[in-house]
Amino acid sequence: MMSRRQFVKRMLAILAVFAGGGTIWKYVLDHEKPLHAESDSTAATTPIPTEQTANPTSNKLLLSFFLLSDLHISDGISIMTDKLHAALKDVSSFESPVECIVLGGDLTDMGRETDYKLLRKILNGYKLPPIYANMGNHDYYDIWLDKKGEFAKETMPNGKSDAMAKERFMKFFGYKDQPYTDFWMGGFHFILVSQEAYVGDKPEYGEGAWYSDAQLAWLSNQMKQHEDGKPAFVFIHQPLPAPGMDGGSHQLVRAKEFREILKPYRNVFVLSGHTHRNFATENHYNQDNSFHWFNNASVGKTRSSGNDNVAQGMYVQIYEDKVVVRGREFSDRSWIDSAHYTVPLQAKA
Repeated sequence: MMSRRQFVKRMLAILAVFAGGGTIWKYVLDHEKPLHAESDSTAATTPIPTEQTANPTSNKLLLSFFLLSDLHISDGISIMTDKLHAALKDVSSFESPVECIVLGGDLTDMGRETDYKLLRKILNGYKLPPIYANMGNHDYYDIWLDKKGEFAKETMPNGKSDAMAKERFMKFFGYKDQPYTDFWMGGFHFILVSQEAYVGDKPEYGEGAWYSDAQLAWLSNQMKQHEDGKPAFVFIHQPLPAPGMDGGSHQLVRAKEFREILKPYRNVFVLSGHTHRNFATENHYNQDNSFHWFNNASVGKTRSSGNDNVAQGMYVQIYEDKVVVRGREFSDRSWIDSAHYTVPLQAKA
């Protein structure tokens, strides 16, 4: 048993480290940082209150998942296939839990039946957790191809339709009526909205994500389940325009209504893709909204700086009092240090 004198000496030594040994303490933290530790470049987020940090349950990982966006799988082109293999090899043998995978739009490059068959073959080659997905604009691109499979803008839609592309996607994932869906896992709500039409039906919006009245009403009803502040994860493909504006091509079109639906609720996370932004060189956390918006990189076509092998995705960890978002480089199975964000969950006011 430690004597009172030994105890006092031990406490004085510890206090000395905190008072004057900051360099030593920082070295210990930097070199023994566990996987789930907070970091980082997101000091822009609000510090976690002391009373939450002291709660032993606050450090318990409750759920984690991967968001893989913009796969751009294309039958006959191997580079995107190779990058998806790299991502799935990493995810299927990951050092931390992965309860599910969300595919965040642009699963295919052209939306052809052969592209989906190739994607199915790739996914079937790995032991993976449950997979969910929403649609991106490229998943409608089959209308640009003629009977020979060549790009034919002049004859678009080449005997095809947006409805055919939507049906192909829904059949692949077993969605019955609409390309949008939701599910609960580990007590957390995942809401996947989807672009419902492309230039075949809505040429005025170009590459923008158009949502129907029915889908926005559905989203509003889904969000009513979060009046208690339980975190909600909403997945979109195209990014949002600036606050106060509706979007155009390459953006979420009915953005004003989308924001109004989410505004009454706290602890809402919106996760998007489409832009192919690189985690290593760009900030992916937008804090200009009532919700937390993270823009993912791309597995198949991340913007790189001379490295054609770059393939990136987003790993999300949910704790009792915070959500941690991390950028992952699949080509060498490494974390991207500059893309490590910790967001404290807001307690009820």
